[in-house]
Amino acid sequence: MSPDRGATDSPGAAAAQSYPLQDLENSGSGSGSSEYVNVHRSGSSDSVSAHASSPPVKVEEDDDNEHPGYDEPLLPTTEPRATTTTTTPLAARGQRAGWMHAIQSWIRAPQSPRKYKINPLLPSLQTASIRLVDRYLPGRRSKIYALLIAHGIWALLFFLILHSSVVGPQVPGYGNPVRLSCNSRLWTNATNCGLNGDDCRPFDNSLFAFSCPAGCKATIVLEPYTVGVEEINYQSLVIGGSNTTNEDGDDIGIYRGDSYICAAAMHAGLVSDQSGGCGILTRTGEHSHYVSVEKNGISSIEFPSNFPLSFTFERESVPKCRDVRWPLFAISVFFSCILSLFITSPAIFYSSIFLVVWFQVSLSSDPPYFPDYSEVVSLSLGCLLPSAFVGFAIYYFCVRHTLRDLTAQWEKTILWVGGCWVGALDNYTFDRLPISRLTPHDIQQQPGAIPTLIVILCVLVAVVVTQAWAFKNEGRLQQYLLLYGVMACGILALVAVPGMNLRIHHYILALLFLPGTALQTRPSLLYQGFLVGLFINGVARWGYDSILQTPAALLADAQLGSILPEIAVPTITGNNITFTFAGLAAEADGISVLVNDVERFHDFREADGTVEPFTWTRQREGDPEYFRFGYMKVNALGGTWYEDFTKPGIWEADGSWVQMEPGSSR
Repeated sequence: MSPDRGATDSPGAAAAQSYPLQDLENSGSGSGSSEYVNVHRSGSSDSVSAHASSPPVKVEEDDDNEHPGYDEPLLPTTEPRATTTTTTPLAARGQRAGWMHAIQSWIRAPQSPRKYKINPLLPSLQTASIRLVDRYLPGRRSKIYALLIAHGIWALLFFLILHSSVVGPQVPGYGNPVRLSCNSRLWTNATNCGLNGDDCRPFDNSLFAFSCPAGCKATIVLEPYTVGVEEINYQSLVIGGSNTTNEDGDDIGIYRGDSYICAAAMHAGLVSDQSGGCGILTRTGEHSHYVSVEKNGISSIEFPSNFPLSFTFERESVPKCRDVRWPLFAISVFFSCILSLFITSPAIFYSSIFLVVWFQVSLSSDPPYFPDYSEVVSLSLGCLLPSAFVGFAIYYFCVRHTLRDLTAQWEKTILWVGGCWVGALDNYTFDRLPISRLTPHDIQQQPGAIPTLIVILCVLVAVVVTQAWAFKNEGRLQQYLLLYGVMACGILALVAVPGMNLRIHHYILALLFLPGTALQTRPSLLYQGFLVGLFINGVARWGYDSILQTPAALLADAQLGSILPEIAVPTITGNNITFTFAGLAAEADGISVLVNDVERFHDFREADGTVEPFTWTRQREGDPEYFRFGYMKVNALGGTWYEDFTKPGIWEADGSWVQMEPGSSR
């Protein structure tokens, strides 16, 4: 039955709403066990006006579902039961839509976009150079003449000093010194030098004068390199340098023939890392027992056996010879700073700095190696024309937005020009980091590469976030996200190309990140200058290397992961050791044997599939000897391809044999 709330003459009573009572769990059962009650809507204005004088609510249980005249939904009279909240697919989609809407709202241009502009610190000081130019060079023609004179003075000094360095002093009795790179060697590797090293002759009685560039101390091998029983990687390749004494009491180093010549000369104290130098190299033929010696900041590698080619350095006086990259660098930095302080036009400033930095890098600071310097000049000029077109695109889409109407001359010089030189000298700045190449192979094998990469990525993320925030404030974030989305899709498409590996070079990194610097903020000045310098360094030093490379091109001298021959225990008779080869792999055409890192034997499979045995006689009593074995394959168009070699087996000085450990070597 329905409780009587009493009559009322209030006009609000007509407006009061009624809610039918329904037992959701026991509808129509008539059991009288309903757990719901009727209550007034106390917070409703209509309820208040309709029931201001109503008596207290009488609560009764009801056994039917007809309750006219009540205006509130039901409330439970017992303690609610625990329920589990589940998110329906529709609710989940709603949440995702909410997040997407929030992201879109954040990306969307603000109602009042803010255009960034650098207000110079100490404006009277920073604009002093501009006022000086306007005062003494008021006309456009006079400014052009002054600019040409400044460029002419820089070019005259730069190329005169460079020419005197290239021509160099004559070494009496030897002529002009041979130009070497930091990784020049007399003996490249065992397979390139041929059987018994005949392709790397002469071994002795040969002298020549040489010149070394600066900075060779940091030159290291980038793939595992085997020296006897030791495998080295990411260290300087200097083998030997044992201390002997000549008649004058000077230390003379004897170095194995495959050592880096310039690093060995530095180890011997003949040249310096700061300025390079000249010397005279003498081939001394076969030598044994190369001892590990640490001198002049370089620790050499020990090799206790014999090698057919070694060399030393003459101590006779040679004309002074030095690398002029640092004097030329000082001249280029000075003129680039002067031009930056006095030039206000973004186009003239950018083109002037671009040319100065280009020639400094390509001809002096980090030139590619050619014995004939004319080839260096030819390559520099050959890459300049396409780089000028790319440079114009960089200016049009990035640089002009950053430098337009900028009057902070000192800040531009310090941040933009300074950052540009840091990027352009990548071989002295970021090349010192333990990441030689941005490939999975190198990152996994180089010590310290992964932590360094993590730090770089963290810094990069911070830079990207701050730049994105600035673009959002300017209302340009959407278009730049679209641009980088297209770039990302292009990179993913390149990754999907079968049979090729993605290789992100210096200049490609610069081109990818430069659009994100098209803002006039102080951080953008620094980032943009650095990236322009990095682009110049990458192209001027290495050219436009492909973004896609074959696995063989990336591996170079690295281990190939090829199948290795299985070698049985040899037969030892006195000073002779004999190896027999049975069961060659079906894909192999022959087998090669290295003894003490020199190819001493190779033979190709006969028609019946056999290969003749190999017998070796010990070269020197008391020397251990190291044997490595690898398959050979014949190319379809001729020539021979060497697969990986085994780890070395050791024929000890006492005549015992130590079998090879599992694994490959090169």
